[in-house]
Amino acid sequence: TAIYIIFTYVLTGVVNYTELNDRAAVALAIDRTPHQWLKSLIKLGVIAGYTSVILVMLFGQSRVFYSMSRDGLLPKVFSDIHPKFRTPWLSNLIFMGFVGLMAAFLPLAHLGEMTSIGTLFAFVLVCGGVIVMRRTHPDLPRPFKTPLVPIVPILGILVNLYLMYGLGAENWIRLFVWLAVGLCIYFGYSRKNSNLAKARAGKQ
Repeated sequence: TAIYIIFTYVLTGVVNYTELNDRAAVALAIDRTPHQWLKSLIKLGVIAGYTSVILVMLFGQSRVFYSMSRDGLLPKVFSDIHPKFRTPWLSNLIFMGFVGLMAAFLPLAHLGEMTSIGTLFAFVLVCGGVIVMRRTHPDLPRPFKTPLVPIVPILGILVNLYLMYGLGAENWIRLFVWLAVGLCIYFGYSRKNSNLAKARAGKQ
């Protein structure tokens, strides 16, 4: 995060921030520099950086689906392990196919905005979860303990909500649609198939 902040700061030193309202803001700023070799090098680095981020997100999401599937929140196909490579290969294929279709048929600007508001909303939930977990499980072993709870999580929630507010009404509508889809999946399938919920019900 610190590197991205420094990189953005340098961009605004190369080009005035009012001119960076462009889909390819990095390329626009680099093209203003007089060194041709530097342009090619930085653009190559940007492409490599974006590629690594995409791969990490794709593989990370497949592991999330894998864990949810093992608990029964998603169908078992998402936790099917490849016999040789020991990876959730079907989950990878399904998720990457879905992402590929989205990228092929939806405007990139809309996808970027949906990703932004979804990520910010996830951060809001994480901050809220810190407050809830600190109250409901105060004695849980924690390798790292967030300081100044609930002040830090509340500040995190407010900052993320402010950033979400700036994304416009259309993105909020898309977010609510995705949340509605997720709630339908949860109440239609996940809730009655969750292994954790079954275990808790058995103890009662």
